Amino acid sequence: MKWLFAPVPLGRIAAFRTLVYVFVALDLTVFTPWVRSHANTPGDLYEPLLIGRILPLPTPTHALVWAVFWALIVLSLAAATGRAPRILGWAVFALYFEWMIIAMSYGKVDHDRVGLLVALAVLPTIGRARFGDKTLSEAAGWALRVTQIAVVCTYFLAAWAKLRFGGIDWLTSAVLAQAIIRRGTWLADHIAVVPGLLIAAQAGIIAFELLSPLIFVVPQRFRWIGVAFFYSFHLMTFSMITISFAPHLVAMASFLSIEKVRPIEWARRRLSSQAPEPVP
Repeated sequence: MKWLFAPVPLGRIAAFRTLVYVFVALDLTVFTPWVRSHANTPGDLYEPLLIGRILPLPTPTHALVWAVFWALIVLSLAAATGRAPRILGWAVFALYFEWMIIAMSYGKVDHDRVGLLVALAVLPTIGRARFGDKTLSEAAGWALRVTQIAVVCTYFLAAWAKLRFGGIDWLTSAVLAQAIIRRGTWLADHIAVVPGLLIAAQAGIIAFELLSPLIFVVPQRFRWIGVAFFYSFHLMTFSMITISFAPHLVAMASFLSIEKVRPIEWARRRLSSQAPEPVP
């Protein structure tokens, strides 16, 4: 239990909170703008996910989709400032959860949102957190730890799904070849012609995903290397088949000491150093 609540500086939460909430606004406008098209999708095509049937949630209409969209834009940007972290945080989580139900209830279900949704669910449990605050908090440590667990589960369960539905034959299948044919880049076209390389890559993907929980046993001072490998894996995936895991990459920042990255303070120092000295 001590591992689950290992304290971290509140400044890390302040930075992570801003990153997550700014991304929510970017997600709606840049990364997945296609979700808005469901405002004009006939209601009889809506087949809600299990959670949407249990609650139950309303069938999306033009008014509902646009109301959720604009409310999320306004509230997520407000939450990114760190003000009213509980009220705004819970509101953003509830609205984004509904946004994901709207997005994924028409036959396409992405698995890169798990970590982000968990982050949105746990961030409101923490009160105010200021940039640069070095105060250690177990609540902050718990919020980041469960987000990390969700990130790792995304990998591990992806491998389990591949082996469950594709069996061991998934390793020698043409999954990557088909992906390259459909959406491959020039880099992928050059790699695909190397004999046996795609099969080896598929075996490497399975091994990486199954072994991803080992990131938690890597000593803290070396863990950034493993996280850098995670990021490089997605960079290679995007460069070959243009599949973006942007929400997952944002959630993965829970592993990083991002409180040390303070662009506003850096910009202020730069501007002050470049300001001309007053004439005596």
